[in-house]
Amino acid sequence: MKLSFVFVTAISSFFVSATTVFGFSSQADALTFSGDSNATWGEPTPGSIDTNPLYTGVGSNTFTWGDPNVCPIPNTPSGCTITGSNKLTFNGNSFSTDINSAFKIGDLTYFNGTVVEGTSVEFIPFNLNVSFSPAVGINQVFDFNLRLVNTPNEGTDAEKNADLVFIDRNLSNRSFTFEGNKYTLELTGFNPDVRQLSIKGLEGATIRTAIYGKIKTIPEPATVAGVSLIGIYLMSRKKFLEKKY
Repeated sequence: MKLSFVFVTAISSFFVSATTVFGFSSQADALTFSGDSNATWGEPTPGSIDTNPLYTGVGSNTFTWGDPNVCPIPNTPSGCTITGSNKLTFNGNSFSTDINSAFKIGDLTYFNGTVVEGTSVEFIPFNLNVSFSPAVGINQVFDFNLRLVNTPNEGTDAEKNADLVFIDRNLSNRSFTFEGNKYTLELTGFNPDVRQLSIKGLEGATIRTAIYGKIKTIPEPATVAGVSLIGIYLMSRKKFLEKKY
């Protein structure tokens, strides 16, 4: 089997251009990004059962949700338990990171209060503002989403009554451009070593953790097409050698 002249020419052209593309990619991968972070909470989205959502803190770094006046015995003040609303507080920090390395975006404090059913929310926008150092000179807001799972407190099993906070996988990364190269800022979770996308809080407990992320390069279309072309070439070459021998 002979490879066509057009195909061989295309392969040759790719290797010439790929040298330039991968050269730029190597330079991009050697970059170090540094700067400062802060964030505010956006307008939440109630769940289907949240018929009377109560919340505060839109536009600030501290968000509360749910009515904390829980009355097991209706119309009996002494039967009310007030633990405080659910609360999320984010504090940003300074950072310095290489491409594809996990770094701390900021600290998150989560208090799981006991609230009246139907007064919670399900999704809360996490508007992350990153000010990169003067060398990059970019100040950009990345819009992410957290999902809040507010379990009904049924029975005495503390684990089953625990509430959870998830990083929304559908909105876990956002892109930006620097010196003609495209990058993504991805929220990788609550652990720098493993992909932990949720945290759990027992009733009345305060959880202190951190949110981590990675900055990654986005391959140029020419690179992706070139890699595919190499794959086709290698497969064709393999079939040719198999027939020959």
